[in-house]
Amino acid sequence: MKATQKDFGGGRIPQAVHNCRVFFLCGPDEAGASAAARMIIGNFADAGETVDISGSDLRKDPVRLGDEARSSSLFGDQRHIFVRATGDEAHDAVKTLLAGVDGGEPEAFPVVIVATSATDKSRTAKLLEKRDDALVAMFWPPDLGSVTSSVRTMADSVGLQLNGDIAERIARASGLDVRLAQSEVEKLALYLGADPTSPKTADGDALAAIGAKTEDDGFMPLVNAVLSGEVGKLPAELRRMHELSINPVGLLLAMERRAAQLAQLSAKIGPQGDIGSVIQSEKRARRIFWKDERDLSVQIRRWRGKKLERLVSKLTGLHRALLSNSHSAELLLAQGLTEIARAAAVRRS
Repeated sequence: MKATQKDFGGGRIPQAVHNCRVFFLCGPDEAGASAAARMIIGNFADAGETVDISGSDLRKDPVRLGDEARSSSLFGDQRHIFVRATGDEAHDAVKTLLAGVDGGEPEAFPVVIVATSATDKSRTAKLLEKRDDALVAMFWPPDLGSVTSSVRTMADSVGLQLNGDIAERIARASGLDVRLAQSEVEKLALYLGADPTSPKTADGDALAAIGAKTEDDGFMPLVNAVLSGEVGKLPAELRRMHELSINPVGLLLAMERRAAQLAQLSAKIGPQGDIGSVIQSEKRARRIFWKDERDLSVQIRRWRGKKLERLVSKLTGLHRALLSNSHSAELLLAQGLTEIARAAAVRRS
């Protein structure tokens, strides 16, 4: 079956989780797909142990997915398989898994796949979309209004009362990344002692107290310097990252968010399209914030086609490296961002 982004804000997902065993979450909004994966896992009756597998590992060993999905955990408890892939890396593994299911093999544990750079027209999606035991959903980068609405929904669920201005400030400060926005909402609820049985109202002073930064004060100057190939600005920005103790994973999520936005723009522009016209159209539709227009215009000219695909793959690899080497996260990120900035500085021919 197929689902839309709106379904994840409604009541359809718990029923889908009850019926489905394989979930394929794709599209240019990796942040939205990852947030949906968390929602799905949170709706499992018993999520149990998480088994993380990369798409590249499954491409090399397609049988592994079925083996892991049918293996008991160390203590014989429940488990679920989480796959972070690029494009159709997991296709052969999913096909092998489904062949076992259809052949009468024992029921497998749930498999949740977040596939960066894949779409609902990909080969993996086609394998799953007509099955009653699978769910396919594609995620597009949201605009400011939709993220602001999501922030208010998040706040309601934890007993926070936000007016539109505060919710929009959180959305902007999170770079329209719902994962970062969720983190800010949770910090705000903890600071105020809010819960659904004892709601609290959050104001600007409370938001300032938890240290929520605006985009200009936080991630975006470094994101833009890197993706625009401004290598001369990079040393100062990396120094600022260290001095302000900017969270490496949060910064990388902002990078991934911008890369997803570039992928969406690139798809709309096409091989011979007019970059300026598409950006103006997106700005009028409020899918591009006016402050980002110049940076996006520069970056989309530097990241197109295969080069953009390599950028997404690089960021995905960096993400895995940071999560598995938290003590060296800042150093690993600085090295990775330097490589990306140098690649961006090489203009397309």
